[in-house]
Amino acid sequence: MHMLTVSPIRASKTSGQSGFTLIELMIVMTIIALLAAIAIPSYIRSVTKAKEAVLKEDLHTMRTAIDSYTVDKEKAPQSLDDLVQAGYLKSIPKDPITSATDTWITGQSDTLTDINETQGGIDDVHSGAQSLATDGTSYSTW
Repeated sequence: MHMLTVSPIRASKTSGQSGFTLIELMIVMTIIALLAAIAIPSYIRSVTKAKEAVLKEDLHTMRTAIDSYTVDKEKAPQSLDDLVQAGYLKSIPKDPITSATDTWITGQSDTLTDINETQGGIDDVHSGAQSLATDGTSYSTW
C-alpha cells in the first residue's frame, strides 16, 4: 500500500501588506468633501425654491377661497376656519416655511368690497415667516 504524502502549500508574501495607505485614504476623503461642498448648497437652494413655490400656490388658493366665500355668503370670513367649515378649503394648509398651520397672518378689513356684502372680515392672508425669500423680500409681504 502506497501512501501519498501531500506537502502543505504555503502562501508566501514577498511584498508588504496589501491595503490602502493613509495618503490614499486622505485623497479619497478630500475628493468626497469637495463633492459634498458643491452639492449641498445646490440641494438646499432647490429645497428652498420648492417651498417658496408651494407657499405661492397656497396663498393663491386661500385668497381665491376668501374671495369666493365673500361673494357667495355676501360677507367676508371671520377666520380661516370659516373657509374650511363652509367647504371652500379642505383644510388649512401648513405654511411650508414655518411648518405650522397657525402662523398665517390674516388681513382684516371693515371695508365692504361688494355692494351686496353685509359684513367685513378677512380680505387677505400672508405667511407668518419672518425670514427673507430668495428674491430678497420678506415672506410676510407675499
